[in-house]
Amino acid sequence: MTDPAAVRRVPVARLDEIPEGTMRMVEVDATHILVVHRDGLHALQGICSHEYFELDGGFLTGDAITCALHLSRFDLATGEALDPPATLPLARYPVIVEEGVILLELPVGAIPVNE
Repeated sequence: MTDPAAVRRVPVARLDEIPEGTMRMVEVDATHILVVHRDGLHALQGICSHEYFELDGGFLTGDAITCALHLSRFDLATGEALDPPATLPLARYPVIVEEGVILLELPVGAIPVNE
């Protein structure tokens, strides 16, 4: 179990700012995080794990995000790479909504990403 003192809740947007079927890149501590509203809310590292490319320039395909640079797809629920050339999953971050505000539960200190 994660030490509650080692986790912080960071507000990143209002729920009505990211309608169903859309995504938005946010930045926390110089880390790009992609918030996706598709069958619930998902928060994943915002930079492709294969090669530097901001994933908000990609597109949603079913339950995946597709990187527009080399067309690697990543599962929204798990972050797993579904198509090459990417092999590393995207880091995922817990999302909660309180009073219409989207909050990310992030570790205190460095935010983990896969690269």
